[in-house]
Amino acid sequence: MFESDDAQGRMDNPLALESQICFALAVASRGVIGAYRSVLEPIHLTHPQYLVMLALWQHEKLTMREIAGLLRLEPATVSPLVKRLEALDYVAKMRSEHDERIVEVTLTPTGLRLRETAQTIPGKMMDKLGMDVDGVRDLHAVMQKIIASVDAAEDDAG
Repeated sequence: MFESDDAQGRMDNPLALESQICFALAVASRGVIGAYRSVLEPIHLTHPQYLVMLALWQHEKLTMREIAGLLRLEPATVSPLVKRLEALDYVAKMRSEHDERIVEVTLTPTGLRLRETAQTIPGKMMDKLGMDVDGVRDLHAVMQKIIASVDAAEDDAG
């Protein structure tokens, strides 16, 4: 690793890598998602699949488009995730009774039972990350503020 300047020196240089919010967020994101790997492997989920399952555990039945919207992903990205979850017998896909073009996703009994196991994941992750509930809430609040600011900037630009 390179020896870096003191903290004040980095803050005085607006182009210092260590002072970039994008760099800090990218490194933190990769680290946190990587930390999830060992927690999710026993239940045969990747982190993106876990996010789909979280959405379904919360809402029980969603269309593919609704899942994509909640996860802020393209529907084409969600489709292979759901297909893999279907192969694991965690979810089932069906055409909407009201509109054949709409694909609805629901939890199978296996997927519903998996929710009980998954309830231990947030606590395990707090332990892995050395955080308590208040720390997680504070971090979440900051992240939500960043997301809202990005959304507002996109709305202004669009």
